[in-house]
Amino acid sequence: MKPTIFVTRRLPQPPLDRLAEVFDVSINPDNRVLLKQEVMDGVQGKDALLCLLTDAIDAEVMDAEPNLRVLSNYAVGYNNIDVQAATERKLPVTNTPGVLTDTSADLAFALILASARRIAEGDAFTRAGKFDGWGPLMMLGYDVYGKTLGILGMGRIGTAVAKRAQGFDMRVLYTNRSARPEAEQKYNAQKVDLETLLRESDYLSIHVPMSKETRHMIGAEQLAAMKPTAFLINTARGPIVDEAALVEALRSGSIAGAGLDVYEEEPKLAPGLAECENAVLIPHLGSATIETRTKMAQLAVENAIAVIEGRRPAHLVNPEVLDS
Repeated sequence: MKPTIFVTRRLPQPPLDRLAEVFDVSINPDNRVLLKQEVMDGVQGKDALLCLLTDAIDAEVMDAEPNLRVLSNYAVGYNNIDVQAATERKLPVTNTPGVLTDTSADLAFALILASARRIAEGDAFTRAGKFDGWGPLMMLGYDVYGKTLGILGMGRIGTAVAKRAQGFDMRVLYTNRSARPEAEQKYNAQKVDLETLLRESDYLSIHVPMSKETRHMIGAEQLAAMKPTAFLINTARGPIVDEAALVEALRSGSIAGAGLDVYEEEPKLAPGLAECENAVLIPHLGSATIETRTKMAQLAVENAIAVIEGRRPAHLVNPEVLDS
């Protein structure tokens, strides 16, 4: 008999076909996020769980099936999983880093351009039939080339954004727990403290992981420290930004604008955010290309298969469960 796996959302078909070579596969039949109890019901009697960032996997979910052997997360982030609880249960947790780096960096830079040049606003203006001819003062935005890009978190994606900034002759500043000498050399990036990053950035792009320490890392105080001509770009995790404070900053003109792919209480928006015309709002599209979503699924599938077959998965979040 094949081992069994529960998949919480339908994925691209080729990786599912590969999964079916090894597992007896059960998949959420509905195109929606499952309720916690539904995940608990689905995982019962299963050897493995392939879950998404939208699934909260805590100790209660894990205990719904004590014989669970692997949690394969279809995302680079894993703040949806209680990793400590998994580790206590000797349960390997895997993720899908690397394959979405460039696609996510493209999206972050797209938001920089769209925010600065009022692309979404201009599109809506034109579709509404309001465009009646060119004018020298119509819908003026801000330049991107030659400006200062601040990167909050110089990991894989932050570094890839810095790489793209070179084509726009941007000055790159960054904050990170440790220095990134290779990025400094290749992309002329300079490590600074958060205060300097906020004060000098024309475009502040967030790329830190979600944690207790980074929750509301950007709040009213930090937004007030930014230039009134600056833009905030968030493609990381919504709760890193105090969304209510951001709405106030956008309304008051404390900053010029924002480009958001993620939200504090996703999919809900903070009251008033949708009415801020100086914000570009998109529905968590960071990795949303056919190629990348397929690669992510392939990696999540191979991670699960590796554990079930007694091999070390390519990307293990809690290696101590296999090293002990």
